[in-house]
Amino acid sequence: MFEPNNFLIYVGHGRIVLIGKIVNNIYLLDLHHASFSIHCLLTKEDDTWLWHRRLCHIHMQHFNRLNKKQLVEGLPKLKFEKDRVCEACQKGKQTKVSFKPKNVVSTERPLEMFHMDLFGPSRTMSLGGNLYALVTVDDFSRYTWTLFLAAKNDTFHVFKRLAKMLENEKSSKIVSIRSDHGGEFQNERFEHFCEKHGIKHNFSAPRTPQKNGVVERKNMSLEELARTMINENSLPKYFWADVVNIACYVLNRVLIRPILKKTTPYEPFKWRRPVLSHLKVFGCKCFILNNDKESLGKFDAKADEGFFLGYATQSHAYRVYNKRLMTVEESMHVIFDESNPKLQDHVPKIADEEETTLEKKSAAELKSAARNKSVEKEI
Repeated sequence: MFEPNNFLIYVGHGRIVLIGKIVNNIYLLDLHHASFSIHCLLTKEDDTWLWHRRLCHIHMQHFNRLNKKQLVEGLPKLKFEKDRVCEACQKGKQTKVSFKPKNVVSTERPLEMFHMDLFGPSRTMSLGGNLYALVTVDDFSRYTWTLFLAAKNDTFHVFKRLAKMLENEKSSKIVSIRSDHGGEFQNERFEHFCEKHGIKHNFSAPRTPQKNGVVERKNMSLEELARTMINENSLPKYFWADVVNIACYVLNRVLIRPILKKTTPYEPFKWRRPVLSHLKVFGCKCFILNNDKESLGKFDAKADEGFFLGYATQSHAYRVYNKRLMTVEESMHVIFDESNPKLQDHVPKIADEEETTLEKKSAAELKSAARNKSVEKEI
């Protein structure tokens, strides 16, 4: 029965069961003065979530499978659906969002977007005195550059030189770069450089390396190949920069970019197919012609023994380690012996001592940096 400001609900022989009032044309029930148990107002949906809590918050679809296959008794024949968020489940079982790969090319030409990341520090200092490696990947071709640094604060200067060189080579401008929020990328110098040259700097979400997945996966590939080649021959770890460099050199020529008509990264960036006939086994034994480096006697050996380290970046030559002079050289006059089974025997004995010294020096520098950082925090 409806009245101007309230209404009554009768059942049976005039027994009032519910009383309500009208507020702004809305009918509100007063459940506190109800003449029966409120539990009768529970819906089937409430029952499903009650059973969800009773059975330790298992997934709703599991209830449907139990009922469908009749594996248990006493479970009500309801349709269990997740129609709202269970706060307890989110607090106890929430996981990271999955990231699906893209099946389209986001860019139309080389240098339109760069993906950048820095890995390190290495526990062992390289022969060139470096502890970090800056990995830069072109989004369109997936062509990769690895640049080695002694310290993180050198990142900007190294990238600036690379950007200038590539823009002159391709007669094109870099449109955008993508990196994480590391201090080596998110700083005033990078911001000023991008504003000056009209470069858009995109950042991945904090603590989400998947959003910078192109270069993160490249880092993983380079590190795995480098680790494999160094451990294959038990070579000193201070050759890590050379082996990462040769891994990058080879991947640029052999990886397949299926979206771009199944080409290698080398072809869309250099506009020609890569040639692989000059490739050699990393660490293999080689003989380096003296080539008038020193004045030889009539019966002195014309070649020095060494082992292969990689390919020169600024000349058409091989990078080799001369065991007699204990130096890294670049030369075209090299004969390789790739059939030797024990490449580690070709490393001079002093190499172990040098590696130990470099490792101790690197560890001391890292400890000093960590100690200085903790002192700064305390201040």
